[in-house]
Amino acid sequence: MGIWLFYTYGWVGPRLTLPPIGTFLRAPALRADAEALLFSAKTFAAAMLAYYIALRIGLPRPSWAIITAYLVSQGSAGASLSRGVYRMVGTLIGAAATVVILPTFVAEPIICSLVLAGWIGFCLFLSLLDRTPRAYAFVLAGYTASLIGFPGVAEPDAIFDTALVRVQEIGLGILCAVLIHRFLLPRPMTGQLVAKVTATLRDARRLAGDLLRGETDPRQQADRHRLALDLLALNGLAMHLPYDPAIARPRRATLRHLHDRLARLLPLATEIEARLAAMHNDEALAALLHAIDQWIDAAPSPESDATARHLIDRAHQLRAEAYAEPAQEGRLQTGNLAGHLAELVGLLHEGDLLGREFANTRPARNCTLRFSGMSATGYVHHRDPLMATRAATGATLGILTGCLFWIWSAWPDGGLAVSVLGVTCALFGNVDAPAPNVRKYMLGSLYGVILSLAYSFVILPRVTDFPTLVAVLAPAFLWGGSLQARPATAYMALGITLTIPILSGLGAQYSGDFADALNGSVALFVATAFGAASMTLLQTLPADAAIDRLLRLSRRDVARRARGHGPAEAGWTSLMVDRTALLLPRLAASRRSRTDTLDAMLRHLRIGHAVAGLRRALDPAVGAIDQQARQLLGALAESVADGRDGNADALAALDQRLKTLIARVAADADEGRWRLLDPLLDLRFALTAAAATDPKRAA
Repeated sequence: MGIWLFYTYGWVGPRLTLPPIGTFLRAPALRADAEALLFSAKTFAAAMLAYYIALRIGLPRPSWAIITAYLVSQGSAGASLSRGVYRMVGTLIGAAATVVILPTFVAEPIICSLVLAGWIGFCLFLSLLDRTPRAYAFVLAGYTASLIGFPGVAEPDAIFDTALVRVQEIGLGILCAVLIHRFLLPRPMTGQLVAKVTATLRDARRLAGDLLRGETDPRQQADRHRLALDLLALNGLAMHLPYDPAIARPRRATLRHLHDRLARLLPLATEIEARLAAMHNDEALAALLHAIDQWIDAAPSPESDATARHLIDRAHQLRAEAYAEPAQEGRLQTGNLAGHLAELVGLLHEGDLLGREFANTRPARNCTLRFSGMSATGYVHHRDPLMATRAATGATLGILTGCLFWIWSAWPDGGLAVSVLGVTCALFGNVDAPAPNVRKYMLGSLYGVILSLAYSFVILPRVTDFPTLVAVLAPAFLWGGSLQARPATAYMALGITLTIPILSGLGAQYSGDFADALNGSVALFVATAFGAASMTLLQTLPADAAIDRLLRLSRRDVARRARGHGPAEAGWTSLMVDRTALLLPRLAASRRSRTDTLDAMLRHLRIGHAVAGLRRALDPAVGAIDQQARQLLGALAESVADGRDGNADALAALDQRLKTLIARVAADADEGRWRLLDPLLDLRFALTAAAATDPKRAA
């Protein structure tokens, strides 16, 4: 305890100074430990309940009920139920596929292996395209076929009975896990989601205030980029909302509205930062900035709602006045910045209103949502069929290679080994570099094997009743469950909780066989090690290659938007924010410049936003200015599609055409032409940022 206090609170003076008892009890480390222990105790209770019922009703492999209880259990009641539903659906589909495949192709071992491996790869492909918690159903459909199919080759006539029993065992584990987490000290997800939304809105206001005050150091820029990860986390939590036991749940539509506004805030902050850096002295603009800064610092209230509407009207008035005097130096930039400030206030104001609605689970009064003009699109996931096909093909080839070795060697435990190989490829194949996670799983499996041997041949032979069995199993499973509650050790915990029930032979009666246990352990480690090797060779995508592909796809989509194609504005923003969230963990494994790469992605987002806005502002009746703008968009699309958007000469040519077009629009007396100024100025600022970025480092 003293060491823990030292690392938590530090050494003060010549001796350790204990914190006040209230501070001690509120320490994050202590809270995390308490939550992990509670989760572990509840999960162990669910596993033992499932084990007891499986023994009472005579299921042949009750250990699968224990394993399922641990696999389904999550930190909240809603997540546990949703994971249980997805697992049950995936198990049913996988079992049905196995019942169809095995009897049909069992006479042709190689073809049977190819079909089973292809099924696992296809399920992995679908899970990679889904990228939501629902993907777990596809993963289960794949590795259930592996667990049932490959060991069932020895008895193909009994495959239906085997699949039926396995579904019953898994269903029992799901039921017990869901019931325990839902009714025994339940932890609803709604409270976590509301707290996350509140914190994200607070961070958004803080970032906006820092931006207006010019406080944009690298740490604050990192906080701005982290907003993309916050939105991804919010979407992941929201997927479990329909399953949460809370009586009053926030509406998903509210979260979609809120997400759209927060997603727009990410590129908008960059736009405003660029305008402020190029701003000329303007008293009216400086006064507006000061007023907005004061409003941001004030706590949201009905009075601040009225102030927000007043600030928006004031910003729009300043924009109109600035655009009416385009000949004066800097007035175009002032008008453009004023328009973005109006949007910023509108987004923050609407975020406050939606946050109140979300927290109160009822519509907020006066929440007209009229400022930003965006529909409720919600989170849009980046999906890459080519990369999903690559990973699925690698998994299929790896499993097929293992099957061929099994057939050639006639290894008695080859069915078990290949089934573990299939599980490894399906379970860990959803990341660019699976090997590190597989190594953590192998470490946990090593602990699991050691504990299993101790249980099988030292402890369990002396156990004579079920309460004693629960007591002796508790230390290992409680330890594994506490590791499972911590993300850093979750894969290691998976190795422990999956290995002990199987290798210990937790059945209706003790049946310890040292040779079987040793052979099973060897098969487990050989299969896992082979899976790690095959995934490294066939499924691993280097971080730099993944980053390059994300940037290349973004450039492609920018060119499509310049030609008038692609998603609506809110969908485009959300898609690019998701790509930004995908970049962040990959940049941690890359040596390239983090700032330049993220700026390149944001620049693509800004250009795509500007060209779509310009296309919407063009008059259907083609005039000279509209024709010139369309030609500009065509040239930009060709430049981006060819990868010349970072070329200095190409950027200079586009900038000159933009300057000419902006001058023509500003000189036009028709106020209807002013709608072209904002997207034109946005486009020029974005391309200026491209010229300032080294393309060799960013893309």
